[in-house]
Amino acid sequence: MTVNLIQRINVGDALTRSAFARPDHLALVDGDRRWTYAEFDTWVNRLARGLLDRGYRLGDALALASANSAEFLAVYYACAKAGVVCVPINLGWRPDEVAYVLDHSRARGIVVESQLVAGLAELDLPETIVAPGAGETAPGATTLAGLEDADGSPVEVEIPDRAPLSYLYTSGTTSFPKGVVGTHLAIHLESMSAALDSGWNAEDRFIAMMPMFHTAQLNAFCTPAITVGATIHVHRGFEPERFLDTVERERITQVFGLPMMYRAALEHPSFGARDLSSLRRAVYAMAPMPEAQIKACLDGFFGGRQEAEPTGWGERRGFALLFGQTEMSPITTLFRPEHQLSHVGAVGTPLTGVQVAIMGPDGALLPRGEQGEIVYRGPSTMQEYLRNPEATAEAFRHGWFHSGDVGRFGADGVLWFADRFKDVIKTGGENVASIEVERAVYDAEPKVAEVVVVGLPHERWSEAVTAVVVPKPGETVDPEALRVALKARLDGYKVPKSVIVVDELPRTSTGKIQKNVVRETHADHYGGQ
Repeated sequence: MTVNLIQRINVGDALTRSAFARPDHLALVDGDRRWTYAEFDTWVNRLARGLLDRGYRLGDALALASANSAEFLAVYYACAKAGVVCVPINLGWRPDEVAYVLDHSRARGIVVESQLVAGLAELDLPETIVAPGAGETAPGATTLAGLEDADGSPVEVEIPDRAPLSYLYTSGTTSFPKGVVGTHLAIHLESMSAALDSGWNAEDRFIAMMPMFHTAQLNAFCTPAITVGATIHVHRGFEPERFLDTVERERITQVFGLPMMYRAALEHPSFGARDLSSLRRAVYAMAPMPEAQIKACLDGFFGGRQEAEPTGWGERRGFALLFGQTEMSPITTLFRPEHQLSHVGAVGTPLTGVQVAIMGPDGALLPRGEQGEIVYRGPSTMQEYLRNPEATAEAFRHGWFHSGDVGRFGADGVLWFADRFKDVIKTGGENVASIEVERAVYDAEPKVAEVVVVGLPHERWSEAVTAVVVPKPGETVDPEALRVALKARLDGYKVPKSVIVVDELPRTSTGKIQKNVVRETHADHYGGQ
């Protein structure tokens, strides 16, 4: 045990060490509540001891149903220190999906924010611990505060480096989600690499406004921030005025959001009068920004500049895209500030510690310039899909992790994402990358706020390329005029057979457009043709 405590790799130890190094430095801000690193570490130790006192042991699973809060992070780090596996619950799941995850993960207990308890009442929940929130707590209920042990001294539990830290369930489209087993080793190293490549340090101040139950917010930003001893300002969601207020008042240096969030901030009436000069980096995810939007964002947030400093890209002010997936903990490539305008539509270069390659269908690696499946190797790769050896074997075939994404490397080593394999449209014997058509739509029609391109059933074409667009507020889009404009930008077989105008697109709780729902909603569009 002594050797393990000296040498072990544990995500909880990152908090312990930051607290030792900077006990009085501000760690966490949630509304009016603030914790220094020493205070946050002591709170986490009390929760970890409370779990151990309650009989939780190495490998037991504890589900966590909570919106963004200091309590979310405290429970996550308490699980890490106690050797308990944290199972974040996506608040956008249906009750049957929650029930599936609780059963499949074999969760011994669940921490539930008070306002969420009623919504889960119909489920057969395991031991329930109520965290403070907007709802009333029933008399006699076990509360998070009641779980805490009075002893806040360091928790010393022997935990193997490759012990699971989390089961993160990927979104299901036609079936229930798969449980991604993330180990302490994988998430610790990914957090170190993210901080290293991004140039983060203890003086950085983050806003956490994307859902913490999603790995992008949790492990691409929160765990790296705590590793380097930075400050995290917790927001329960995105609201443009509060976002701008916090950046200005707290001198925020790092933010992470969706492209639509940055657009909403730009369009807020107060934007022009704001002092956002503290901001060093604005990161976005899910998909590359259209060229017009990235230019508008650069001009608005950074005065049009992507500054290059001699100290490295981590010091360059500007926008950046993170690319990856849950199974990789999650970052695999970073689309760096210096590439935003010179490589519009690319997804960047590999994160330190991640090997990225392009593979053909026979398992052979392809040279730069050739398109195939994006595959990965590296210690941040998941351990396995929980209790699913068939899916694990399929994902790990040919000795690489298979992403399910199609892409290619340019001659300069920058990775270009073409599409998800499942989103490639097979029309009239040709393959069409939906993302290529989406980019063309943005280029052809500035009145389009958002577009998603899907293949819909068609008697002649098998799948007909179809664009579903949302106009900008106050604008209208002429479907046929847009199709005519696209004929000058795309090969004929890639031009959408129809343009469907809608008010909004369906999204997951993390803001990702649900292409499967779009396909289902409009499946009969070409009926009888």
